[in-house]
Amino acid sequence: MLIYIAILSIYSFKSYAQKTEVAPKIKTKYVEINVIKTYERVALKGYKSIDMFKKLGNSYYTNFEMEKAARWYCELFAMTSDLESKYYYQYEQSLRSIGQNDEANAVIEKLNQKNKKR
Repeated sequence: MLIYIAILSIYSFKSYAQKTEVAPKIKTKYVEINVIKTYERVALKGYKSIDMFKKLGNSYYTNFEMEKAARWYCELFAMTSDLESKYYYQYEQSLRSIGQNDEANAVIEKLNQKNKKR
């Protein structure tokens, strides 16, 4: 009797598993958005934000596009000078890489004066 119950249980589990439906495949479409290009378009239309200029400058600096990095760091420093030291160094390095050594020296001088005030 126990054998019949075991066989019946196995058969019912097997038949239940066969009756399950597979969910229909849903096709999803992903859109690739270049956030940096979007930020750049927004900035060119006149919107200004410290956070946006940091992201633009950092992105171009990281990708070794120093002319564009210097441009956006210039916009950033035009808005505020209350920034972490890394922004001064990155702005200075991007200026030096495009041959603007006098401007790079001025940025480092601003950093030195900022550090003296502390």
